[in-house]
Amino acid sequence: MQAHAYLKLSVATAVVTIALKTAAWWWTGSVSLAADALESLVNLAGAVFALAMVTLAAQPPDAEHPYGHHKAEYFSSGFEGILIIAAAIGIFWGAFDRWRHPEPLHAVGLGIGLAVVSSALNGALAWAMLRKGREVRSMALQGDARHLITDVWTSAGVVAGLIGVMATGWHWLDPLLAVVVALNILREGLHLMHESTRGLMDEALDADSLARVHAVLDGFRGPHAIRFDHVVSRTAGQRRFIDLHMHMPASWTLGRAAALRGEVEEELMRAVPGLRASIQLLPTDVEAHTMDEEDLT
Repeated sequence: MQAHAYLKLSVATAVVTIALKTAAWWWTGSVSLAADALESLVNLAGAVFALAMVTLAAQPPDAEHPYGHHKAEYFSSGFEGILIIAAAIGIFWGAFDRWRHPEPLHAVGLGIGLAVVSSALNGALAWAMLRKGREVRSMALQGDARHLITDVWTSAGVVAGLIGVMATGWHWLDPLLAVVVALNILREGLHLMHESTRGLMDEALDADSLARVHAVLDGFRGPHAIRFDHVVSRTAGQRRFIDLHMHMPASWTLGRAAALRGEVEEELMRAVPGLRASIQLLPTDVEAHTMDEEDLT
């Protein structure tokens, strides 16, 4: 199943869970269940936006975006983080009002049952989306999956709290639980925004991928009279890029140098799936000039 299909399934699941949780809140009057339903509404908005961004990210490069549109997925993660934070603020407000004006709950058993069903749906989908998101390195899928996982923990906490209300008769547990829910999703929203910012700042490849890159380069240094330097990398959504200089003897023909460069590129892309390598050919005794901080002063 492709990323688009998972996100469409996420949209459909969000609609179902919103209906279930809204019904649970309507029958019980629980502010914690209302908070849980609000988070599912955020799930729906996030899934729709993520679907739009994944569709945009899949567009081929054009004249205005020669490197493609892969970073669009980071906007999805950041947008969902903002929605989560907004939902947390709304939950805080509702919990405070209920704390000041406590009300008895009704049909708690039915509300718990509906919350468990919706949580099971979200849990199964989140597990599948997170696994696929890591496989294809999709920030949109991983962001939506983490939000769903947060929703699962939220529902589990709500259910536990409502059971406590039934057992003790302490109705103040309901708004207190809503505050705990809000703190939990606030933490997840801040995490998503942090991850989005890291991606938009052209972060380097992860340590494991860089180790594989250097292992490939080391394999070519031995049997050939060449060296590599100025190795820099960046990540953009599902796409990863690396730039480097390859120095070879000046006596080599251009054809020989280009053929070896092609072998290096193939090995790099084989070692790190999704990698795009840009290799500049230079004679051994020539150093390229690069702009650094001293050049900018």
